[in-house]
This record gives sequence, C-alpha cells and structure tokens, in this order.
Amino acid sequence: MTEAKTVFFTGGAGFIGMHVIPMLLDRGYNVRLFDNMFRGDRDKVAELASTGRVELIDQDVRYGAAVHQAMKGCESVIHFAAVSINKSQADPYESIDINMVGNHNVFAAAADHGVRRLVFASSASVYGDPRKIPMHEDDPLHPLTPYCISKRAGEDLLDFYQRRSGLSWIALRFFNVYGEGQKTTAYYTSVINHFVARLKNGQPPVIDGKGEQSMDFIHVHDIARATVLALESERDNLPVNVGTGIDTSIATLARILIDAVGADVEPQFNPRDVLVARRAADTTRAREVLGFEPTITVEEGMTNLVKRSMQ
Repeated sequence: MTEAKTVFFTGGAGFIGMHVIPMLLDRGYNVRLFDNMFRGDRDKVAELASTGRVELIDQDVRYGAAVHQAMKGCESVIHFAAVSINKSQADPYESIDINMVGNHNVFAAAADHGVRRLVFASSASVYGDPRKIPMHEDDPLHPLTPYCISKRAGEDLLDFYQRRSGLSWIALRFFNVYGEGQKTTAYYTSVINHFVARLKNGQPPVIDGKGEQSMDFIHVHDIARATVLALESERDNLPVNVGTGIDTSIATLARILIDAVGADVEPQFNPRDVLVARRAADTTRAREVLGFEPTITVEEGMTNLVKRSMQ
C-alpha cells in the first residue's frame, strides 16, 4: 500500500466503520484497519481488502507497542475502538482497560508520528442527564458510566497532546446512531428492535409511561459523512455534536415503525412512573466547523431499516 494518504483506523471493522471505509476509498484514501475483530465483520473486511487499498492488522489497542508500530507512515487517524456503553457497566475493568488505556496508546502514538489529524469517536453520553435541550458542546459534562467517563477523558487527553505535541484533533460526540448493519444488542436500538419484533407478530408496541422520553436518532450514513468531514476540516481541536437536532419521542418512534410495517395496531401504554429524559443536539458547531447537515430524516431512515429487515 502507498503511504501518502493512509488512514489508520482503529475499530473500523465495526458497524460505523463499515460505512466510513467506502467513503474514504471514494475520496482516494487507503485504510490501515487496526481491529481485534471481536465484533468485526471478517467477510466485509475481506471484501474491502480485496481492493488492495484496505489492510487489516488484527490487533488490540491495549498493546501500545503494536499501535505505535502499525501507525508508522499513516497520514491521519480515526479512533473508534471501544467497549460499548452497556458492556462497560457490566465489566468496568475491561472498559477502563480498553477505552482509557487504548485511547492513550492511540493518541500518544499519533503525537509521536506527527499525524495530520486525529478524529475521535466521542459520545453525547458525556453530557449525562442534560440540563437543557438542545445540548451544546460548551454545556457542563456529567458522564455516568465507565464508557461515558472514558469518552470525556479521551477528549481531555487529546487536548493534552495538542498542547504538548501540536496534535490536531476533532472529537465527534455521536448521538443515537442507527442503521443497516447494527447489532440487535446495541444499546440505543433495543427499543427499535423490541417494537419491530412485536409488530411483525401482529402485536402492538408497549410503551412505558406516556412515551415522552426522546432520543436524537441519526442515521449511520450521516455519521460516516461527518467522520470524513472531520478528517478534512480546516478547524480543529474541539468537540463537535453529530446529531439531527430533533428529539424523537418514543411514542413518535412507535408510530413511525407502525406505519413502516403497515400494521393495523395502536401503541399500548404501560402507565407507570418513568424518568422522562430528552436528547437533542445543538447542531450549530457541526454546521459551522464541518459544513455538516444531516441528510436522512428519522422517518425515512427508520422506514427503510424496517423494510429491509422484512425482506
């Protein structure tokens, strides 16, 4: 592989990475994929590798020497490797080991190699329970789980290496990502999968409370676009929300999915007290820094997702 425009991509064999890599190839990049393949799709990686422009290094970000060696000659870095949010609560030790130590190994190597840009997959979960909607990058942060804490710490580490070594970075705070290829066990898609499974069986979705809880659902295609834009942005050294700016309530989501399935049912509400949490991104900085606007509405994205799942 030529080294001139090679992106070092950790965790790139996962759900989001499989949408990012084709975009990178379209823009003339080669990709050095660094992934332990625990959750990666080997068949899709093999298909990409057959182009001669994607190289897989089957290794773990916890091994700093392996990271440092593999990054040699790479022009830029995308760091997505992490333990998921729900698994981090079940096993905080592994989460801290992979997410915190892994973050540092990648960032330190990037600073040593003098890469042009590092793009980090942060998370909207760094905000914790927001005090106001929409959530702005300068709002107070209150991460609640080891995963969320590691994402905030990752941003702080990037700032340290920028001050120490001039590392250029952008941390993308992803909101509620969904789309084709996502594991059914994913934290934010469990409610979608639950609703769709019931609808396919002719049963109505069951909603706790009044369904006022909301999320900012953003399609993986738009997440991938934002990642490539961050890699090429003239602005740097700051976190950027990546969402739609629209909070979709669980009740609204149920209606979208009912219409997509074509079921003749009404949602059932389970009357009980629930914490009404709302999520919506302030998208001003994404627009100004990245030139990013989402292109897929929740209605369009969810409808297409359901129709594909029923084929």
